[in-house]
Amino acid sequence: MARGNVNLNVQESRIDLAAKPTNIRWRVFFMLLMLVTINYVDRAVLSIAMPAIQKDLGLDAAVVGTILSAFFWGYAAMQIPSGWIADRVRPDKVVFGAALGWGIVQTLTGFITGAKSLMFLRVLLGITEAPVMPGSSKLQTIWLSSKERGRGATIIDSGAPLGTAVGGPIIVAFMAWFGGWRGALIGAGVLTIVVAWLVWRVIKGGPASNSKVNAAEREYIRQALAEEYEEHNKNATGIKIGAKDYLSARNFWCMCLGWFSFNTVFYGLLTWGPSYLAQTQHLDIKSIGFSTLVIFGCGFVGEIIGGLITDKWRDKGGNFNTVMRTMLSIAGIMTAGAIFMLSRSTSLTMAITTLSIALFFLRWGGLYWAVPAAISQREHVGTIGGCMNLAGNIAGVITPIYIGLIVSTTGSYFIALMVFVCAGLLLATVSSLINYNKKIGVSN
Repeated sequence: MARGNVNLNVQESRIDLAAKPTNIRWRVFFMLLMLVTINYVDRAVLSIAMPAIQKDLGLDAAVVGTILSAFFWGYAAMQIPSGWIADRVRPDKVVFGAALGWGIVQTLTGFITGAKSLMFLRVLLGITEAPVMPGSSKLQTIWLSSKERGRGATIIDSGAPLGTAVGGPIIVAFMAWFGGWRGALIGAGVLTIVVAWLVWRVIKGGPASNSKVNAAEREYIRQALAEEYEEHNKNATGIKIGAKDYLSARNFWCMCLGWFSFNTVFYGLLTWGPSYLAQTQHLDIKSIGFSTLVIFGCGFVGEIIGGLITDKWRDKGGNFNTVMRTMLSIAGIMTAGAIFMLSRSTSLTMAITTLSIALFFLRWGGLYWAVPAAISQREHVGTIGGCMNLAGNIAGVITPIYIGLIVSTTGSYFIALMVFVCAGLLLATVSSLINYNKKIGVSN
């Protein structure tokens, strides 16, 4: 009887392996897209609600500026620690814990009584949101083959433009439905908690333990990852790789500088784009909201298309270096060209068109979230992703400040736009210097 059961189990296993693989890995990454989208909606809520908060709490402009920047203090500071944690704890647990945490913090923000409590909770929001991107980057090394990570990286990162595009309408609706800015903050927090739970139900466990993954998909992932790391291990030095090795590697610094350049343009347009349209094209708030939806919506579409092109090209035999260098160079050059044309725009239509083109190609830069897995040892992917995102968020902290100084000093956006042109060209240049085929610590 026991022998019969064994034979039956073997037969069932063979049937399962012969079956068409499930696609749970893509469901995992689309759920992460949902989570990152909510992440950016949560970031937007305070900016949109700030006029009402400022009036109710009697805050002056200097205090408002400090509060708006407080998020990045916690977010940037926790990038490397959260990546380190993702390397040592199951990344699905890290991502879920972060989402649950920031949902609770966002909900509590609806009960603030003054500037100090608001600033404290914004710093705490940054801390709790910090693990999401490094943790998601780590999940790529668990769920996806190297030929699928272009799509994986851009699916996750496209939540940034999508959340920016839809965040305004969602928060305005929350303010109308739930009775002002307090209700909007609480509503956004509760929505985050609900989404976090839905995401957890899908991403829980790796391919080996997720009950929704069939044997065929599980074997496909196992074999792809085994082949990838067996190939790299052939050339490994056998020496333990540490911080000094990464800090002395060109790949590491080019990755950080490339992501810094990308975020210089993205955060610059995110924070100053609406003001540019208002002051140069004389748009009102409603028109700016629609324009933002169009512009950042193009960024979302562009990022998804960029990931698809990358993986299709690689699937047809394209060398990883050739594919990534080409895609990211096009992203930087086209972004620079579109923003240069923006500086010459003579109409609202031309301004929105050139901004949409710039975002479409700029968001191909989301491919950078495949770089930590490409250049770092498997056990360091989360930490290296945290280092990369720290560099990007330094750009997020300083870019709005110096762009504001440029505009206030010159009374024009021209020099500010030229900064973005230079950042786009720098993105293309440093991206072409990265060896995507070589992990740090591998001899050749």
